[in-house]
Amino acid sequence: MWSLLLKGGAFMWLIVICSIFSLAIIIERFLYFSKIKIDSQEALSKILNYVKQANFKEAIQICEKKITPLTYMIKVALLNYDQPKEFIKEALEEVSLYEVPKLEKNLNFLATIAHISPLLGLLGTVTGIIRCFYIIQEKSASLGAVNPADLAGGIWEALLTTAFGLVVAIPSFIAYNYFVSRVNYSVLEMERTASEMISLLTGGGDL
Repeated sequence: MWSLLLKGGAFMWLIVICSIFSLAIIIERFLYFSKIKIDSQEALSKILNYVKQANFKEAIQICEKKITPLTYMIKVALLNYDQPKEFIKEALEEVSLYEVPKLEKNLNFLATIAHISPLLGLLGTVTGIIRCFYIIQEKSASLGAVNPADLAGGIWEALLTTAFGLVVAIPSFIAYNYFVSRVNYSVLEMERTASEMISLLTGGGDL
């Protein structure tokens, strides 16, 4: 593997850097979404039980122990439980402006890596093929014989960058779409819970 990287040229190292950033983002986002899912599920049922008993203090304490976008939103609703419905709704909308970007953190970079990695690979391949034709020109100008082995070696080395670019781009793109789906699910869950909390706190019905 190391020898292949060395033969890939400068663009290969750019692809390697992209792969490192991609892997770091994927691991960080996976751990983040796994944690907020577990914390939210553990906290939500307890919070709702306390809210139904009008024990807002205990409910707020749970929100502070399990800090996620969902529990933070519930905490804001509970802190304003005695306010009009429209006030609570506006407060929760303001919370979403700060919490949703946390869910989307670094996903734009992951998408960028998924798009530029194959382009870097293609660029490396193009420059490699240009070198092959340069060899043909130089040897032809000096009346030397063009060695097919030289050209074949140069071409397969050039194609390495395209292959590695795709190796980085494909899992990055798959991971990006997966995390986008997790963001969409989390946002829908926040909206549903916000609606239910408003209904419960303002006497519009039970959960």
